[in-house]
Parts: sequence; structure tokens; C-alpha cells
Amino acid sequence: METTIEKELYEILGDNHQMTSAETPMREDSFVKSDEDKMKVIEGHFYQIMHEMGMDMTDDSLRGTPHRVAKMFIKEIFSGLNPAAKPKISVFDNSYHYDKMLVEANISFNSTCEHHFLPITGKAHIGYISSGKVIGLSKLNRIVDYYSRRPQVQERLIMQIFNELKSVLETENVIVVMEAKHLCVSSRGIKDESSFTSTIQYGGVFNEKENRNDFFNLLKSE
Repeated sequence: METTIEKELYEILGDNHQMTSAETPMREDSFVKSDEDKMKVIEGHFYQIMHEMGMDMTDDSLRGTPHRVAKMFIKEIFSGLNPAAKPKISVFDNSYHYDKMLVEANISFNSTCEHHFLPITGKAHIGYISSGKVIGLSKLNRIVDYYSRRPQVQERLIMQIFNELKSVLETENVIVVMEAKHLCVSSRGIKDESSFTSTIQYGGVFNEKENRNDFFNLLKSE
């Protein structure tokens, strides 16, 4: 059993939106069970949660909810936990020798706060300068979507996207900005409806302020 002090510490950790690792914490046996077996277990647990809250699980509207939630968790909003769901990313030689900045702005994403399991919704903006490789524009969206579909902390999410782009593009010349609303802030706790959270991660030529300003100027023109 957890002590009162441990519970208070976990509350502080969650309210401050802190993370313990840049990698998503996963067990070594995370994918021993099939998706179908996981869904059966989650369905049973979620039935108990609804039952404990006093809901009438014989009601036609509620009877299928545990199954729907289990399917949603495994197949949809947390599908990014499974490496098998990672999009296949193809890169191409920069045969046209475009050596200036490319920006993909306003990429919508939906994620989930790992502390309260409430939605995080926002926009991602990505820029890079090719060092010889280019990537299809839609693949940038797919990378954002893949890492968003897991319980997250925004700081970890942007680092995972940033590191993936550096890896596939074989360059440090990458910049990522993310702006998001956290329902764990707007619907509970302080209940602030107007605030949003911004994060930025960059490397290579974007360590120079002039290049970062060029990126932000392009975002303003959108």
C-alpha cells in the first residue's frame, strides 16, 4: 500500500506535469499479450469502474461502453504505444538541391495527459533544412500523430518528434514548436479555460537566433 506521503508526492508530480523520462515508460513484456486479450482485460476493469461509480450497467446505453472504451484505448487513442503502429517513413535524396528552410505549420494533434488521462489538443509546427534528405509532407503529420497517440507529457512529446525527425532526415537542422490546451488544466484543478502551453525544441542551424526568427516569421505569414 502507498503511504500518504507517496500519494501526496504523486499529486505534486501530476499537478506540475513533470515527467520522469524522455522515453515513454514501458514494461519489457508490454506486447506479449495480443490486442484482443488486452481489450478483454480493460473492458472488465472499466466495467468495474463504472459499476463502482453507481452506474446501472444493465442500461442499453451503458452496456457496451466498457468494450467501446477498451477498443478506443488499444486501437485508437493509445495506438502509438505499439511499435508495430509506427508509420513507415521514406526519405528521398534532395535531387533538386533545395537548401533553404521547409516549414509545415498547423499540424493538428490530439494526445492524452498521462497524469489524469484527459485530452491534450493543439498544433505542431515543424521546420528543417535538408542535409541531403527530404521527407514527404504527409509523413511529418504521421510522425506527430504517432507520438501523440500515447499517454504523454508535452515536453516528452516534442522531444520524441524532434529526435525522430533528426534520425530520419539525418540532420540536426530541425525545429519543432507545439502549442496545446490541456483539459487537466481547463476542466479540473485551476479550471483555466484560456491558457495554453507552448514548447520548442531545436538544433543545428536553428541554434542561431536569425534562423529561428526566419522560422517564426514564416509561421506568422500563415
